Amino acid sequence: MYYVYILECVDKTLYTGITTDLKRRITEHNESELGARYTSSRRPVKMVYSKKFKNRAEASAEEFRIKKLNKSKKLELISTSKI
Repeated sequence: MYYVYILECVDKTLYTGITTDLKRRITEHNESELGARYTSSRRPVKMVYSKKFKNRAEASAEEFRIKKLNKSKKLELISTSKI
């Protein structure tokens, strides 16, 4: 399984990523150097959205689609979903 996720950083910016293990990845973003460079200076982060996919291709396509959205559209996506 693959997951696409959106994190809200401490400065209220949003970060979108893909992983096979949500719990591990959020821990990496918050506590280690394995997290993204973007989130390392914007800790702590919290997960505000996630969606499960059967394979990497589907997850990557959704990640790409979300990354192209403006912030208001991302917030709309987040508000209409449940974690």
